[in-house]
Amino acid sequence: MHPSDTIAAIATAPGTGAIAVLRLSGPDALAIARRLAPSIPEPMEERKSCLAALRDEEGDVDEGLVTCFQGPRSYTGEDVVEISVHGSTYVQQRLLQALLAAGARMALPGEFTQRAFLNRKLDLSQAEAVADMIASQSAAQHRLALQQLKGTFSERIENLRQQLIDFAALIELELDFGEEDVVFAKRPELIALIDRITDVCTQLTDSFRYGNAVKQGVPVAIIGAPNSGKSTLLNALLQEDRAIVSEIPGTTRDTVEEAITIGGVLFRFIDTAGIRKTEDTVEKLGIERSYRKAREASLVVLLGDASVMNEQAFALEARMLRERVGDGPAIIPVLNKADLSPIPSNGTLSISAKHGQGLDSLRQRFLDHVNALHAGHGDVVVINARHVDALTRARAALLDARRAIAQGISGELLAVDLRRAQHHLGEITGRITPDDLLGSIFGRFCIGK
Repeated sequence: MHPSDTIAAIATAPGTGAIAVLRLSGPDALAIARRLAPSIPEPMEERKSCLAALRDEEGDVDEGLVTCFQGPRSYTGEDVVEISVHGSTYVQQRLLQALLAAGARMALPGEFTQRAFLNRKLDLSQAEAVADMIASQSAAQHRLALQQLKGTFSERIENLRQQLIDFAALIELELDFGEEDVVFAKRPELIALIDRITDVCTQLTDSFRYGNAVKQGVPVAIIGAPNSGKSTLLNALLQEDRAIVSEIPGTTRDTVEEAITIGGVLFRFIDTAGIRKTEDTVEKLGIERSYRKAREASLVVLLGDASVMNEQAFALEARMLRERVGDGPAIIPVLNKADLSPIPSNGTLSISAKHGQGLDSLRQRFLDHVNALHAGHGDVVVINARHVDALTRARAALLDARRAIAQGISGELLAVDLRRAQHHLGEITGRITPDDLLGSIFGRFCIGK
């Protein structure tokens, strides 16, 4: 990437009849825009739009609104010009080619946001939040991305890192006066600091279970015997006929996955093959896949048929399922076909997927599970696996530093552990950033952002 270049891209998705935005960023942004719109005033008033005729070498193309943002008061920190035009794909491409012919080059994926990062308009975690914001499909995803974009998470990480830097500086000072045997960094205070930061790293890492579930969509596996109504339940939750419903046992032999939003949270529902003893090779494969999907899920709805199963048998089935899937997923036992059988008296959730009875209570159980994941994590939630890895490494370095203090290891080796912890915390916000990491992060962005 060459920050001295002026880059151009279509900043919004093409769509006939919509408004599209052509974006320029770089030292020659306004000069190149004037090649397309000679009528824009000189000087161009910052942050005010003007209507201008847009043309290329072949003649008039469109009329659009031209807006100038002077660096550093712009998204990228450079001079930026945005040209709003009609959404015709033909118009967009013709004007984009004119910008390129006038001296701009095509932006790389994520290059606008990468320049914002390099010019310190955003730190690295905020830049990643831009991608999360664009990809958000639910209110909860949007809320977490917006929180990170505002810098709440970054501020907390930088605060921890600065505390380590301040104490590490005292350790380094001790090394300079090694022959005089002086102590500037009081070890009990350093231990207390390490313990506090270690606890914060642990809390943030633990919050990823909630953050990742919201970001990716909470996986919910619907599992049970054939004809217990799994496909009917999926269709009822989706409010459309997505899964095949049949009275013939074993109809569903593979998983069917669909996503819906409930209470602002995205859930990914997986309808699985019916669990039963069978000699059919294909059906056996489907059943094994059902168990695998259940183990991978955050929630498992164990669906029983209230018309043929009593509560004791259903409780035994729930215990057997827990043995097969382990302690990972939460299991919600649900008896279906309540319209054909009396409602149980011991509090087991009963529904009729066919008639919609009890579905609101089931949806609330889903939301209660998500709220339980969030409990105790406060406002700052980690949503990025890269951040979890960095926090885990920082915590390990801090634990090494604590052991070094307990064992009376030299200040020189203690300083190494503290520097490692600083380094890993700095990776989160981009204070320490290998070039290949930047390429990996921004390469996943769309062009124009």
